[in-house]
Amino acid sequence: MPMLATALLVATACAAAEAAPAGAHPVDADWILARLARPSPSRTGFVELRDSALLKAPLRIAGEYRRPDADTLVREVRVPYAETTTIAADRTGAGTVRIERAGQSPRVFPLARVPELVGLQASFGALLAGDRARLEQHFALASDGTRQRWTLVLTPRDATLAAKLRALVLYGRGAELRCIETRPAGAGAVQRTLLAGAARAAAGVEPTTALVALCHTAP
Repeated sequence: MPMLATALLVATACAAAEAAPAGAHPVDADWILARLARPSPSRTGFVELRDSALLKAPLRIAGEYRRPDADTLVREVRVPYAETTTIAADRTGAGTVRIERAGQSPRVFPLARVPELVGLQASFGALLAGDRARLEQHFALASDGTRQRWTLVLTPRDATLAAKLRALVLYGRGAELRCIETRPAGAGAVQRTLLAGAARAAAGVEPTTALVALCHTAP
């Protein structure tokens, strides 16, 4: 669920970012949403840190997100394995998820099989449109920071989703969404996805603590 939730959200990052405005002007959710609204087609690279109690160190995954049209998102993993996930959905919540790996038969299932993702998909459609009223039907919003360095916290209102997802935290600079933290409910590990300039800056960066710091900062 965390990967698919992030995949839907990352559609907001799939566009060229404008330069961050100078100065320490405070921001609110309306200012951030106006700059996260994105057209298609678009694409962006990503670096994902996936942690687990079964791993000695977080798994580092790199690839590219593509948004060929408003209703389709493609997540292509290139390192350390090759996998393509295509989410095709519409505003009604209908759609499919298709996962392809070399040498294996594609796995295809309806988006409606995971009910909480239907609400997420509708919410991220509102995010892409900059529609705060529609977004707040599904999430409580809390913003902080300045135009140079801001955060937007999305807390689920739906009890079913909240049982799995405590919050999604967006970190950005100007119009650039640079990192997404998926914070699961309970004792699960936080998953982080670096995007755009932060993903490019992550090349060759070690250890994991440095990547986490890169998620939280916007140089």
